[in-house]
Amino acid sequence: MAEPLKRNADRAAQAGRALRRVGLGLLGTFLLGGALAQTGGPALAVGAGASAWGLFALFTLYFFRDPPARAPHDPDAVVAPAHGRVDCVEETVEPEFIGGPCRRISIFLSVFDVHVQSAPVSGSVVHLRRRPGQFLSALRSESATHNESVLIGMEWEAQAGQRIALRQIAGVIARRILTWVEPGERVGRGERVGMIQFGSRCDLYLPLTARITVKPGDKVAGGETVVAGCWSTPGQSARAMTCQKPATRL
Repeated sequence: MAEPLKRNADRAAQAGRALRRVGLGLLGTFLLGGALAQTGGPALAVGAGASAWGLFALFTLYFFRDPPARAPHDPDAVVAPAHGRVDCVEETVEPEFIGGPCRRISIFLSVFDVHVQSAPVSGSVVHLRRRPGQFLSALRSESATHNESVLIGMEWEAQAGQRIALRQIAGVIARRILTWVEPGERVGRGERVGMIQFGSRCDLYLPLTARITVKPGDKVAGGETVVAGCWSTPGQSARAMTCQKPATRL
């Protein structure tokens, strides 16, 4: 137990260390510019510019917040891999890892959401592939198909033989995807697995037998909100699959 906790703590520290340094540097520029502005003259322009950088620095510190996840105790529960709003629940085909039809839950992350991704279940990482692509707005559903992304495939401990995958998807602003797991590594449910910076999307792929417990419009918390619970058997009807029109906000 100690090793996963230490690994998760290390990832928490890694999540924003470099860019927090950038934010602190910008904040220092803001303070310096404010001091120069007190002298008047051309320094006023410097102070105004530094103030703008200072606001950006404060937003950067806010953006890279990383609250600990409180995963549920039910071993059969699947939790959201990201913080954000569900805008699509549908049946689709994922040929690369799932190998056929599956259910997809797509979560849009605005710039105001936490951008650290969490493992949806406990299990082993058996697949990891980065796909180059475009940088369409994450508000557009086709971004999941065309944008740069990283697919993380897992074998689920609690459901032998079941495969689950999550896809980190870059956006028009988010152009850097960090992934902190490797094939062969075991992760616990709710454990940090990566980060996408500044507005993005995260897709979760589940078996067709999954009974989805969220719908478009629902707000979810990564590593905490249960998005799939009990499992259907052949002949049982699953929740209707629906997609929501792209939101107009960022």
